[in-house]
Amino acid sequence: MNVVNDLKLQYKVGGIVTRLIFWNVALFVLPWLFFGLLSLIGINIDYMKLVSLSSNPANLVWKPWSLLTYSFFHAGIMHIIFNLLVLNFAGRLFMTYFTGKQLLGLYVLSAIFAGFSYILIFYILNIDAPLVGASAAIMAILVATTTYNPMMELRLLIVGNVKLWHVTAVILIIDLMQIRSENMGGHISHLAGALFGFIFIKLLQNGTDASKIVSSVIDFFANLFRKKESTPFKKVHKNYSKPVEKSVSKIVTKDKSQQQIDEILDKISQSGYDSLTKEEKEFLFKVGK
Repeated sequence: MNVVNDLKLQYKVGGIVTRLIFWNVALFVLPWLFFGLLSLIGINIDYMKLVSLSSNPANLVWKPWSLLTYSFFHAGIMHIIFNLLVLNFAGRLFMTYFTGKQLLGLYVLSAIFAGFSYILIFYILNIDAPLVGASAAIMAILVATTTYNPMMELRLLIVGNVKLWHVTAVILIIDLMQIRSENMGGHISHLAGALFGFIFIKLLQNGTDASKIVSSVIDFFANLFRKKESTPFKKVHKNYSKPVEKSVSKIVTKDKSQQQIDEILDKISQSGYDSLTKEEKEFLFKVGK
């Protein structure tokens, strides 16, 4: 149970990068288990066909959700491991400068942009093939961060100190070199995602935050299902006597529990979640309930 509690706590306090990783893993493992069990009793369903993005634009009519769902599903274990490693790397860098809402908005919008680009190019080339994977959205996050601060210095194992734009340039060059490979669709979507990441930052620097489109949609549905609090009728009594002025203290005392939470979160940001003691983990888990 400690492992489950630790995972729950990491999901709650880990931020949007951790949650995206959790969502991708869950959508890889759970359908595989569920539909695998169905196949044992003779029910075979190709769920990847339902969530993957087809290069045939006509297929969007009966599965429009695939324009987004393809970016949360993966074709194999190595596919998802590599993508999530890069997502963790690029996402942490992005969060150095921007908010979680902006990262989620960029992930969603770049996936849709890359999906449309993939459909358009493959339709022109008359190629019919499905597409899955988060790599287009991940490339958008990496290129967006690089566009904002290309000179950010990184320390890589064996290589040593390098600039962020060096890493991004190498990845883009590899994509360009492999554009005619068997995974042409994947590399096209990577480049389309990279283009959107560049556009996203340029719009942001000009005062337009495209991620607000996604935030507005999420807030709309969140408010739609949120229970409206009914305020009971209160009778108002008028008092004509001179009000007595009360001295209000200017000092706000922070709640002891909140102070302890802040101290633990500061410790996580400085030394990582693993640096917490067992008591601190249990305290955060109880507070998060």
